[in-house]
Amino acid sequence: MQEQVSKKGIWKVIGASSLGTLIEWYDFFIFGSLSVVISTKFFPADNPTAAFLSTLATFAAGFVVRPFGALFFGRLGDLIGRKYTFMVTLMLMGGATFLIGCIPSYEQIGFMAPLIVLILRLLQGLALGGEYGGAATYVAEHAPKGERGYWTSWIQTTATFGLFISLVVILLTKFFLTESQFDQWGWRVPFLLSILMVYVSYLIRKNMDESPEFKKAKAEGKTSTNPLKESFGNKYNLKFVLLALFGAAMGQGVVWYTGQFYSMSYMKTVMMLESNQADTILGIALLFGTPFFVVFGRLSDRLGRKWVMLLGMLLAVLTYRPIYQAMYNITNPVLKEEVVASRTEHYSESQQGEDMYEVHTINKVFSDGTTLKEEHKSLISREGKAVQGEVKALDKTTVHINGGNYIKLILLIFIQIIYITLVYGPIAAFLVEIFPVKIRYTSMSLPYHIGNGIFGGLLPAVSTYLATNAKTIGDPTFYLEGLWYPIIISAVSFIIGALYINKNMVAKDLS
Repeated sequence: MQEQVSKKGIWKVIGASSLGTLIEWYDFFIFGSLSVVISTKFFPADNPTAAFLSTLATFAAGFVVRPFGALFFGRLGDLIGRKYTFMVTLMLMGGATFLIGCIPSYEQIGFMAPLIVLILRLLQGLALGGEYGGAATYVAEHAPKGERGYWTSWIQTTATFGLFISLVVILLTKFFLTESQFDQWGWRVPFLLSILMVYVSYLIRKNMDESPEFKKAKAEGKTSTNPLKESFGNKYNLKFVLLALFGAAMGQGVVWYTGQFYSMSYMKTVMMLESNQADTILGIALLFGTPFFVVFGRLSDRLGRKWVMLLGMLLAVLTYRPIYQAMYNITNPVLKEEVVASRTEHYSESQQGEDMYEVHTINKVFSDGTTLKEEHKSLISREGKAVQGEVKALDKTTVHINGGNYIKLILLIFIQIIYITLVYGPIAAFLVEIFPVKIRYTSMSLPYHIGNGIFGGLLPAVSTYLATNAKTIGDPTFYLEGLWYPIIISAVSFIIGALYINKNMVAKDLS
């Protein structure tokens, strides 16, 4: 009977913790999911590539400050408790996300737009830096002995479900609005909706009890008076922090962001896949792949955390380039047989009605069902005056795939999601078990958020830069060059983890 009560109780803990964490991840990922649109709203439109890179850099900024959030909120969590700390992070994240949806565009307020976006993005990063450590610690401290991998893996699913829900909300918003409506104001809807989700999560979380392990430590007077000093000023504890970072969290971070973010950016900006189709494909792969977080979390309870995580890193190192080569070939027109081609011309005005453009559209159909649309847009008059010479305003290519290619691309993304579940499913339990209760929130949050926030969060911007630079110098395999970043980081983390992480270390009590 006691076991049943215990199981029922922990499911309540999982539900309350997971819902709040899921919403925070949703808030955080909306920005990345809409990065292509955001680049045209908050940054100068005269250089689309620079605007997109600026958006990715702003997206990455939220990850860069996550370690500072981990330190600040981790300290609070070890001093005053897990529950109240991640209540604060929830409200901070929700408020920042809502406000991003309210910011006027670059055309309306100039450089204030990207500046405000950056500030709110930094607040999001700080909030997430405190949220994850609190949720993982809270669940782990409720979990039965020997089952931490299984129970904490449910928290791990929230990040992927957060991205999945962000994609679903975006697709539904696009479905109910015209393309013009979505471009003008509809992209704000997913940001604004987050305030309702946060409110529901707040109502649930405020009725949660504090972690039993923390309550026991507090009652016995064993909580830390200076978590930062005990975590990082103690050489013995610092050794474990560094090993957790470089032997696990660093590799986990780049595998995670390659599969969920670089793949999405790659489909839209390199493969030129239609945005809705790319989002749908990623969403389907996430839906089928997410249960494996729990599978590998439970497996780590039986086999140990180390080799489950390292297997995901090793597979990524060995197979990323073949996977992305296969993805590129799916939409590469050079490898396809063209069966139909047509060309149309029309004229269009700018939204302000001051400029006139000539648009040339080329539509191609290939034998495998792939369709390709090219738009070449040139400015021909400004404010009623002719323009001397052609001023190019837009070159846009959009690809749509069907049948076997569609299924093949889902499978290639799904394989990357499996790598994520291998490295991410066990890592919460791995990090929690290294550190004692009194400094656990602080100690486990920092390596996790440096690994994910710095090494993982910089991946979209660094990889896009590497690929863009390789294209500029004429490298025919430019589309694969961005992968060197996650491959090298994963390889280094694999070597360190294989050599220095051991089963006794994971199970050791440092208190």
